[in-house]
Amino acid sequence: MSTTAIEGLELPGSIPRSRLYSHVRLRSFAAIWEAFKIAVDSIWSHKLRSVLTLLGVIIGVASVVTVGGAIEGLGYYVKDRLVSTFGSNTFILARIARINISSEEWEKLIKRNKRLYADDLKAVEERCNDCEAVTPVLRTRADVKVGNKTFYDGNVQGVGADLPKIQELDIEEGRFLSNFDVDHARPYAVIGADIREQLFGPVDVVGKEIKVGGDTFIIQGVEKRNGSFFGQSLDTNVYVPYTAWLKKYGTRRSLEVRIKAPSAETLESTEDEVRVIMRAKHKLRPNQEDDFDILASQAIQESVGQFTGAIAAVVTPITLISLVVGGIVIMNIMLVTVTERTQEVGMRKAVGARRKDIMLQFLIESALLASFGGVLGLMLAYLLSIVIRTTTPIPMTITLGYILLALLTSGGIGVISGMYPAHKAAKLDPIVALSRD
Repeated sequence: MSTTAIEGLELPGSIPRSRLYSHVRLRSFAAIWEAFKIAVDSIWSHKLRSVLTLLGVIIGVASVVTVGGAIEGLGYYVKDRLVSTFGSNTFILARIARINISSEEWEKLIKRNKRLYADDLKAVEERCNDCEAVTPVLRTRADVKVGNKTFYDGNVQGVGADLPKIQELDIEEGRFLSNFDVDHARPYAVIGADIREQLFGPVDVVGKEIKVGGDTFIIQGVEKRNGSFFGQSLDTNVYVPYTAWLKKYGTRRSLEVRIKAPSAETLESTEDEVRVIMRAKHKLRPNQEDDFDILASQAIQESVGQFTGAIAAVVTPITLISLVVGGIVIMNIMLVTVTERTQEVGMRKAVGARRKDIMLQFLIESALLASFGGVLGLMLAYLLSIVIRTTTPIPMTITLGYILLALLTSGGIGVISGMYPAHKAAKLDPIVALSRD
């Protein structure tokens, strides 16, 4: 008879293999449940000591989750502001558009790239079929005056009529600049909420005159209040036709052109179309580099993501150190617990408890302590995030990733911290343990 056939037989009086496995599983579950009950009873019997033990883990978890929430909230906040300022599915055409470049690369681009003028803008407007909206943006700072009142350091922008199609720009009173205003360089302006409030107060301002850098402009609209960005007000804008801006500040200023693609899927093809138009306009040969720069809004958002990711990579490990400190506290307390409960361990071993049962008891107890600390730390982090969000401009976004990181780390540290005390308890000789005072 083959070996396989013999293995398939069940001898008289023997226990079937399936029943044996089931019995082993039930026994293991019973041992875990018994160790769990003993651990809970021990923690509950020493409430004050348990709470003091948990403080390190609570503070560590709260620190990790709160800092992580602040970093994630910062990322969402910046990206949201970028979308409202630069718009989605947009890109910038300029002499130098890219960000985070070295001084050497900056000097190289300044020497290579040409300034962009009104004829470059006109070429893009006339030849780009996929461009949904096109507007130049020119910026300077100037004082805005009405009578004897002055708003200092206003953000004067020369723009086109398509600007509201590219970025979020809501008009609370009046209207925005029209193509006719731009084509004829009319001295019209749309002002921000801070300028209106400081110079005019609550009265109707449409049709009133203001002086921008000494020149008179007629108010056509008031922008809806935008709030602030990192403490800087976004309501100090004065929008004027870019043709009037060039007429006032000089036609040799290089343009920054902002362009909107129909969708995210066509963004890259629209960029390529504009690149072809500009290369043809500047008569560049195929082997020559671009003498202009293009930067997509997605690239800016990716840079923000890299920046916040770098912050998280530096700050998160530092905050995790507090969890390690909490683990050391748990280890010390568990060592004290083993010493205090020597007779209990000896009694359990005398009535048949195995070494692994004793180890399991103390491991579960340390893991429970760390897990309780993790849950309480999460609750504290949630309360802290509410307080920070309501009392400061810092946004808070607690993500599942940081929650799992804090809980898994605290639970793991609890198990690791309990291994040595559990091993020490399991090695106790029952006769010596029972005879110790």
